[in-house]
Amino acid sequence: MIAMPQIAPAEADSADEIEALFDRLWPLLRSLTGEGVRATHDILSEYLPLQRIEVPSGTRVFDWTVPQEWVVREAYILAPDGRRLFDVAENNLRLVNYSVPFRGALRRSDLEKHLYSRPDMPDAIPYVTSYYAPRWGFCLSENERRALPEGDYEIVVDTELKDGALTLSEAVLPGLETDEVLIWTYTCHPSLANNELSGPLAAAMLYRRLAAWPERRLTYRFVFAPETIGAIVYLALRGDHLREHLAAGYVVTCCGLDTHFTYKRSRRGKTLADRAVVHALKTLGVEHRVRDFSPTGSDERQYCSPGFNLPVGSLMRGAYGDYPEYHTSLDNKALIDFAALRGTVDAYETVCRTLDRNLTFENLLPYGEPQLGRRGLYPTLGAPDQAERVQALMWVLNQSDGTQDVLSIAERSGLTVDQLWSAAIAAEGAGILRRVYVGQAMHA
Repeated sequence: MIAMPQIAPAEADSADEIEALFDRLWPLLRSLTGEGVRATHDILSEYLPLQRIEVPSGTRVFDWTVPQEWVVREAYILAPDGRRLFDVAENNLRLVNYSVPFRGALRRSDLEKHLYSRPDMPDAIPYVTSYYAPRWGFCLSENERRALPEGDYEIVVDTELKDGALTLSEAVLPGLETDEVLIWTYTCHPSLANNELSGPLAAAMLYRRLAAWPERRLTYRFVFAPETIGAIVYLALRGDHLREHLAAGYVVTCCGLDTHFTYKRSRRGKTLADRAVVHALKTLGVEHRVRDFSPTGSDERQYCSPGFNLPVGSLMRGAYGDYPEYHTSLDNKALIDFAALRGTVDAYETVCRTLDRNLTFENLLPYGEPQLGRRGLYPTLGAPDQAERVQALMWVLNQSDGTQDVLSIAERSGLTVDQLWSAAIAAEGAGILRRVYVGQAMHA
């Protein structure tokens, strides 16, 4: 057995603690690269032992190139009356992400082409990026745009694009087997609460939950990186390993709203990753919806790209596209329900426990029904709870032919993985079942 620290989950991730971590991470200006990302990973490293990976600018990764590192010193606009407007120090969303440097004076008519707002959401500041095309710009609400007077404006965009590195970090919780579960989340969006910060918060707390288990069968790999380019870089680094060892994976994002759960299936659909989530949500009795895979969304599309086709889905609670505040300044702390976010950690832990208990057994006495009474497996007193135990035992004994895993039996019987796993462990202890190792990684 692998020795692990004992942490009581109820004490380790209260809603108040999650909120306190949110408050520390919220002010940091994050992007694909840069010191804001490193500072974010430094803070997260207090919650799980992250190993830093720095990939130099200019590195070729499949069809992509790691971009230069973005440095932001200050950015604002001086109005004709001298007022400082749209200061990135006041709100990280004010500056178009990856803006190139610029200093100069522009009339309002010329400034307009560098301003971004949402006419359909007049009070919201939009989140705008220009990672791979050189431009500069500022984001503002539609109401602020309409209130701008005519005249000359002084523009200050004190930024720099320099050769540096892209930062990603990983932490691996070893198990008794080498099959792995990937927990992936991104750290590149500034000042977006549900869209970004809910993911790293949930992943960090989930790590501590799993580290507290007395035993893990599977190995759990946690990764924090920028969206898209980070996943592509990680696949270049670890793709072959994941092809050999990945049993299931999940992109943790958009999981902090007090609403129903949404699960987006992997490209293959009905993989172990998909089946485990559906079963866990039904076991929890929570409202949920299941979406088929689509090649848009978050980094599941990178892991499910045809060259890898890995079993990676995404369990969300307030999915992108389902709430109007997405990618605007209205996706802020006031939108987050920290108790609901903790409930997302509960759901992910239930998924991981489902995966960890999804063993395969072989019945060593397959001819007729074994004599259970003399092995202490059959109750001497009829009671409802005893009847459920016997039912679970009968299903396990009948279906355990060395090819059916516990989750398959649960899907057919309507019982839970926990019920069937408990029955199987009891039968194994009595010498009726033996565990069969069947690698659960889906080799692409």
